Order: sequence, then C-alpha cells, then structure tokens
Amino acid sequence: MEDEIKTGEIKRIDLDDVLVNELGQFGPFQLRYMILVSIPLIMSAFMSEYIFSAAAIPHRCRVPECGEDSKLVRFDPDWLTNAMPERTSASTCDRYRPRDISVNSSLDYCPADLFDSSVLVGCDSYVYARDNSVVYDFDLGCQEFLRVLAGTLNSVGTLLVLPITGYVSDRFGRRVALIISVFNLALIGLIRAFSVNYNMYLALQILQTTLGAGTFSSAYVFAAELVGPKWRVVASATATSMFATGQVILGVVAWLIQPWRYMIMALHIPCFLIISYYWILSESIRWLLSKQRFEEARTVLENIARVNKTQISEKSMQGLLMPPAVTAESAKQNKDGLLKTIFKSKILLRRVCTTPIWWITTTFVYYGLSINSTSLSDTIYLNYILTVAIEIPGFYTAVFILDRIGRKPTLSAGFFFSAACNIAFVFIPSDLSVVRLVVYLAGKFGISLVFTSLYLYTSELYPTEFRHTLLAFSSMIGRIGSITAPLTPVLMDYWHGIPSMMFGGMAILSGLLIFTQPETLGTKMPDTLADAEAIGRDKK
Repeated sequence: MEDEIKTGEIKRIDLDDVLVNELGQFGPFQLRYMILVSIPLIMSAFMSEYIFSAAAIPHRCRVPECGEDSKLVRFDPDWLTNAMPERTSASTCDRYRPRDISVNSSLDYCPADLFDSSVLVGCDSYVYARDNSVVYDFDLGCQEFLRVLAGTLNSVGTLLVLPITGYVSDRFGRRVALIISVFNLALIGLIRAFSVNYNMYLALQILQTTLGAGTFSSAYVFAAELVGPKWRVVASATATSMFATGQVILGVVAWLIQPWRYMIMALHIPCFLIISYYWILSESIRWLLSKQRFEEARTVLENIARVNKTQISEKSMQGLLMPPAVTAESAKQNKDGLLKTIFKSKILLRRVCTTPIWWITTTFVYYGLSINSTSLSDTIYLNYILTVAIEIPGFYTAVFILDRIGRKPTLSAGFFFSAACNIAFVFIPSDLSVVRLVVYLAGKFGISLVFTSLYLYTSELYPTEFRHTLLAFSSMIGRIGSITAPLTPVLMDYWHGIPSMMFGGMAILSGLLIFTQPETLGTKMPDTLADAEAIGRDKK
C-alpha cells in the first residue's frame, strides 16, 4: 500500500483499506447509520420554511371611504376600479386620491364620485388576500425588499455557521456538533413561531441558521465517511436526496397547516427527538482516530465488525491505532503555508479563482429556482414540492454518469442545460402553464445534477494537505449566491424575466469555465501539490 508508513514491524494503514479488505464497504452497520442520519438530514431542510412563512400574498390599498375597516375584507369588490387603477400584478401600492365630498357608501356600494382618478396617492393601510404569512401579521404591504430580507438573513446565517460548526466538530466531536445543531434549530425555530413583530422574526431567523445550519454538514459527515470508496458517491447523493426529501415534507406540511405559526411548530417540535442520538449514535471513527482516542476507536471498530459479521485482524487494528508520523514533506508544506503555496503555483491559483465562481452560480441558481417556484402560479405548494422533488433524480443521475462520461462533460452539460431551460422559460407565454412548469423543472434538474458533481470535482482538483480548506473556501464564497438568491423575486417588479435571465447567464459563464480545468476521471486523488499540478498533463 503506497500510503503505508513503516514503524517497526507494524505498518500504519488507512481506514479505507480496512473497510475494503476486512470490515466491508457497505454492510448492516453502515446501513443503520445511513438510516439514522437521514432523519437530521431531512430536518436540516426545515430552515427553509421562510419560503412559506414569509411568502408574498396579494394585497392592495385599503379604502376607508368605502367602509373597509380591517386587513381581511373582500379582496376584489365590484367597485374596486372606482378607487384605484386596475391591477396589472398581484399587488398594488397606489390608489386614487379621495375627494372631500359626502356620499353614502358601503362595502357593497362605492361610487367613482368619491375619488379623483387623475391623481394617484400611496396607500396608508392595506387589505390582504390571505392571512397565512408574516406579511399579513406584521403589515408588510408594498415592502417587498423587507419581506425577502428573511431569506437573505437565512443564507447569511449559513455562512456564519461554518467556523462555529467546524470548531465544535473538531473540538468536541461530530456527534456533539450534530446534536447541538439540531437542538438549536428546534429551539430557536420554536421561539420564532411566537414572534411579536417582524424585527424579532428576522433576528431569530439569522440566529437559527447561525447556530443550527450545521445540521446538514454534521450529518453528511456521518453518512459519507464510514462507507468504503466504492459507495461514497452513492452515500453523498443519498444525503443530498434526504435534504430534498425534507424540502418535500416542508412543502406538504405548509400545505396542510397553513397558519404560519402552527406550521413552524409542527416542523420543529419533532426535532427535539434527535437529543436521543447522544446515546444511540457512536462517535465518528475518523474523528476518534484523528484525535488519537484509540480505546474508543477500538470499541467502535469491534462493533462494526460484529454488526457486519466480519472480522478485523489485530495487525490491521494496530495499524489503524497508530499515531501518524511527521514526514519531511509535510513539515515543509506547513512551513510554506497555504497562501504562499497558492501564489507560487499558477495552476493552483487559477483553480482557486475558478472554483468559487462555480459554487456561486450553483447556489444562486439552485436556491433561486426553489424560491421563485412559489410565483409560478397560484398553486404555490405544489409548485414548490415538484421543484424540490426533481432534485432527487438529478442527484442520482450524477452518480450514474460521473464515472462513465467524466466530470467535465457532466458539469458543463448540467450548467448549459439549466441555462437553456431558464432562458427559454422567459419566452414561454403565461397561458401555457404546463409547458412553463416542465421547462422550469428541467432547469432545476440540471442544476441539481451540477450540485452533487461539484463536491467531487472540486475535491479532486486540490491536493490532500489543502483539500478541506480550499473546498471550504469555495463553499463559503459560494454562499454569495444563496445570499442574493432570495432578493431575485423583487426584480420581477421591473421585468418578469430578469431572475431567469440572470440564472441562465451565470450558468453559461460557469459552464464555459469548466473547460479551463482538467478532467479528473480515472486519476488518483492528488496527495501533493506536484500531483495536483500534474492532473491533465500526465494521462498515466
């Protein structure tokens, strides 16, 4: 084995070698873990409930002159065009100026004589078509930017959580990080259901993701690290599919329980059950080995062998439970540092400048399509469920074709296909609702294909000593896309096609940038900088 380090008569070996040759790459133990971590993976999607709790609802000016004295009266009375211009969109923010005359009027009768149709004035108060959103409760009529701020703060929290989860995970273990993340998600989400104003709702929104968005990454580690190399891509696709399943459940719950406060409670109260994982779930074996907690690691390894009905030899056990040796090469890399290494290598520098653009595009299009799906038609719940469900075949399609046609063709085709669908969607007439929906879903399918593939391809471009750091850097910069995606619905006030054209343009740019990097299919994961620079030049 190439990566073995001789120490006396015992050779230090890698966990993957033991999984392949002795414990089993995917046995009953790994299956049980996959099922257990699927639950928090599903729950991690519940933080996207702002799509419904802060959903846009049609609204218009309230007309007190016609007897309207509350936010929830008849939305489209027969006399409405006497008091304001005919609506060209779901909401209006202007009305005709009232005349200073005395005329009998009511909710059923309101003559045009009461208003001066030559002068428009802004609304003083609003009437809403529905009451199942914070827009109604906190009176956010005609404040679209303020409404979409909930989604932006949600994404900002997913950026802030990265160093917090990383520290807790490395210091206290993967299991503790997972349980703390889900507990924070549940507790803060439950408190948010009792928000008394919009500022409280927004503050709890960013607090929830800042302290709870580590749920997905913590659970993802459990799902992917204990299976053998042969099953790792499948495990990755399954983990992301569980997140998509969580989004489907979110859509169903929001459809069935439409009062937004009760919907949030229904989603978050079951999350407290994950506290029991402290006694059910074993600690990550890779974390135990990295922290040299060898007695606990031995117990877990023996448990894996028992459940999988396999055996691990004492020689392999000793090879695993051996502190890593410090080599001259690793000492030199530590001395140079990451930044110096990047700027000394033109190839690595070009990759560091390119991969974050892919990530920004992917998160921008992926989350943008999910968020904008609620505006496709009046059936916002069904549109959302279909848009997130189409991700699952996209994830598994990536698994099927990545090792057959290669990383570059898969990614570039996914970007270009999504771009074509988004641009075509702009020009499809609104009366062809089924065709619009199919093209929209196809665009989401394409970017879902990219999402799963991007993790693998980015990892394969960077050397082992910098892989985790640079992958995390690309993902962190990519949050720019998810932060700006919730703002795109506001742009439809200027032209309905702006969001889709932006999605298409970004996808085309990233699809072209794929061709600036080498193909990694059939190559070994680069261990050193020299290995990474040689990708694409040395076919052997």
